[in-house]
Amino acid sequence: MAAVQWRSRWRKYEAELLRCRPEAQPVEFGDYHPLKPILVTDSKTRRGVRKGSTSSSSSSSSSVPPDPLSSMLDGTDPLSLFAASAVEIPAVPRGGSGDQGKKTIEEEVVGADFEPWSAKRGEILAWFTTTEKLSINICMGSDKGKATSPQPSAVSEKVRTRLEELDDLEEGSQREMLNLSQQDYANRIEELNQSLKEAWAADQKVKALKIVIQCAKLLSDTAVIQFYPSKFVLITDIMDTFGRLVYERIWSMCSEPQPLTAAFTPDDVNDTAKETCLNWFFKIASIRELLPRLYVEASILKCNCFLNRNGISTTLPRLTAMVRGIGDPLVAAYARAYLCRVGMEVAPQLKDSLNTNFFDLLGALRQLGGESVQNQLVVQRVEMPEYLTLYSPAINWLLQCVAYRAPEALLTEMMERCKIMGNNALLLNSVMRAFRAEFVAARATDFIGMIKECDEAGFPKHLLFGSLGRSLASADPPESERLTILNDAWKVITKVRSPRDYINCAEIWVEFTCRHFTKREVNTVLADMIKHMTPDRAFEDAYPQLQAVIGKILTYFHDFSVLFSMERFLPFLDMFQKDSVRVEVCRSIMEVFIRHQLEPTRDPVILNAMLHICKTMHDSVNALTLEDEKRSSSLLIIGFIRMVSFGRDFEQQLNFCVESRSTFCNLEPVLVQLIHTVNQLAMATRRVMQGNHSRKTAAFVRACAAYSFITIPSLSSIFSRLSLYLLSGQVALANQCLSQADAFLKAAVSLLPDVPRTISIEGKLRSSESFLLDFTNNFLSTLLVVPDHPEHGVLYLVRGLLNMVQDYTWEDNGDAKVRVYISALPLLAAMSQETYLYSIPKMDSNETLYGGDPKFLSEINKLCETLIGQVLDHLKALGREEQSARRQGALAFSLFGVLLAHGDLRNNKLSQLAVNLWNLSHKHGFCDTRLSVRTLEHMKQQAQQPDMSHLSDTLQRLALQSRT
Repeated sequence: MAAVQWRSRWRKYEAELLRCRPEAQPVEFGDYHPLKPILVTDSKTRRGVRKGSTSSSSSSSSSVPPDPLSSMLDGTDPLSLFAASAVEIPAVPRGGSGDQGKKTIEEEVVGADFEPWSAKRGEILAWFTTTEKLSINICMGSDKGKATSPQPSAVSEKVRTRLEELDDLEEGSQREMLNLSQQDYANRIEELNQSLKEAWAADQKVKALKIVIQCAKLLSDTAVIQFYPSKFVLITDIMDTFGRLVYERIWSMCSEPQPLTAAFTPDDVNDTAKETCLNWFFKIASIRELLPRLYVEASILKCNCFLNRNGISTTLPRLTAMVRGIGDPLVAAYARAYLCRVGMEVAPQLKDSLNTNFFDLLGALRQLGGESVQNQLVVQRVEMPEYLTLYSPAINWLLQCVAYRAPEALLTEMMERCKIMGNNALLLNSVMRAFRAEFVAARATDFIGMIKECDEAGFPKHLLFGSLGRSLASADPPESERLTILNDAWKVITKVRSPRDYINCAEIWVEFTCRHFTKREVNTVLADMIKHMTPDRAFEDAYPQLQAVIGKILTYFHDFSVLFSMERFLPFLDMFQKDSVRVEVCRSIMEVFIRHQLEPTRDPVILNAMLHICKTMHDSVNALTLEDEKRSSSLLIIGFIRMVSFGRDFEQQLNFCVESRSTFCNLEPVLVQLIHTVNQLAMATRRVMQGNHSRKTAAFVRACAAYSFITIPSLSSIFSRLSLYLLSGQVALANQCLSQADAFLKAAVSLLPDVPRTISIEGKLRSSESFLLDFTNNFLSTLLVVPDHPEHGVLYLVRGLLNMVQDYTWEDNGDAKVRVYISALPLLAAMSQETYLYSIPKMDSNETLYGGDPKFLSEINKLCETLIGQVLDHLKALGREEQSARRQGALAFSLFGVLLAHGDLRNNKLSQLAVNLWNLSHKHGFCDTRLSVRTLEHMKQQAQQPDMSHLSDTLQRLALQSRT
């Protein structure tokens, strides 16, 4: 290719802008409106139909362009079609393919407002723990009878063999596992659960029944009585598994002559399924011991629906009466709880059974003062108050079932029964927890009176106040009684000596205090908590409760000026001495602040407190902190910084940023935000002064620039430094700080050689060339308005940037460097114009300094020729590589576009170079055809302009070259 002599095209930016504007056309509202539904006419029937209909006949559309929004109004959009085609999926009944009337009965009686047993499991297992050693007494039985396989025809022989196996179970060998920890015990129970499933899957039904009986027997053991509620939870999980397996087996046998529906009746069940069901009940009836027989039959209670319409309603009373034969009142209480639990699942409408179980339990409570119970407590060294709490899960569940959707009159009746029983604290506690919070709140004063009359030795009063507090946290008592209620409750709570018991109860009443009272009362409560939890560092064992207190306060106090004006709030935070917990609490406070602090603030109380909280989060960062934790902490601190505003007091805002820089120096995203904040501060100053800086404001914006210039080098990310140097330089230019802008831009240029060739993005290494290309393009666009320094010569920043690009180690098979050279040509062409495309108000650019000086233009032209030469050399090198044809064509077309837009093609050599580049870009057929066509159309339109008529010659030469 021939040597080129560059000349920039003379541009008239305003005229070009006017030509680029689309031609305006008036809208005739009578005939057409852009929002009017579009109609098309059927070519056969001439009938108007909406576009998008299902008509398959050909149609001739009007001249109006199609409207994608209007065309969907007939319901043919994907969402409408999905909704129209949606079908109702029947619910899968519990236990397999069916559930007797579950959707018709249980949903009518038991709704989402009924707290299921599954929601209570975790709380019971977490609360009723022990450090005592546990044991499991497992009856293994012998292998007698396993080798014999009775003939299917001999039904009586089969039954006799099964009964012998069960007898063998009760007479077989015993294996006792001793010295088990609580976790070991739970693991052994889970192993039994898995063994049950495996035996069932292997069709060893008798073995499965043996396992269930063994587990049920364990519920008669109260050797470690504190663990009994958790033991009940673990073992009844096995009972539930067994009941589900039996039900599924019988259901699977009911597929003949046709599958059962959810609302089946016993008449729909075939004889085989009925016989199998009866066989299971006969097996269970042969169990000699009462407790396992009761539990196992209760677990398959639902199977009665296969045999008799009234099977469940007759079985439940019988099982309820059987519980009366259990001597230990604690064991009996939980047996009743399991019976009621199963009853609520399969027949929640049978309220009589629930009531009978509950009243039987009340009668059994008289046994608690008996000799056998007292002796048991002495042996196990358990105090009566602790023993009574063991009944709470069972009584609470029974009362929940009884009180579910019960009228308010039932609560009145229960309160009277409590009074008759001498205000039995255990029963009173369960009543307050079982009935609706609205009913309890309305009678809060009456309950407090009853609590005061309870015997302190039997059941601690602070537990009763805790139960009352839970109800009052959900429902409001009469307004006139609230202060009296709080005073009465706190008089009892503050006298609790045990820090654990105190904080468990106080945490509940904090919500009532926050809900109905002001910061004065909340501050008093916090002071009392500090007084109780500080001695002997008791707070170290109560972090979850203390965190809950903070969470409840933040739920009701969103005005942080009020929150931080509480004298005891920050001292309360000081009780969180463990670093991880302290940071977690600070995070929760920051999240609420960012969510609810809608207006910027300058309140010194808020700022000091929030700086203390943010500093706590910052100081927790160390070399071992995960990146996700650093990122989340940084985002929260950044959210706080954005909410700080001192209005027109810009100096105070800058001082805040200076203080924050020293406080949060270890979190790089926060430093980046502070630099952005200071740059925004400088621009706000410019906006206030309308660009006419006084001596004071000029000094202030220079101080802002100094802040950024000092802070940026402390960042570890080189990409952040580059971006901020450029951005801060642009801000300095806008504020007429030329020396500062020059320093920023030179720092950015000097940093380029240190840019790594790869960057980690989401844990994957990617090439950094795309970032460098974007950065250099942004940098080049800024250089148009930067005047040359009088001591550094013409275009010193442009030359410095290009020299750095030349020296940078680019990828071996990349074109990034050449693309930077191509991007620099439009900048140099723009610098050649008498009037620049854009400028900064009140600041002279090179257009004013040089004013089209021939020497200046000559320097520009020489530099452009050098750059074009570099690009052409690269294209020649690509031409020698077979695999680089596509890259060569793309680069040639890019350079052609630059010559067309910015070069003076009246120069024959430049015009010939453009033609050669066009041909080179199309040589191997890799050029985008649509882009080529649009380029030619643009050239034809440009050639019609008086000052661009020379493009016609270029077009002819292109056409001639194409034909040859």
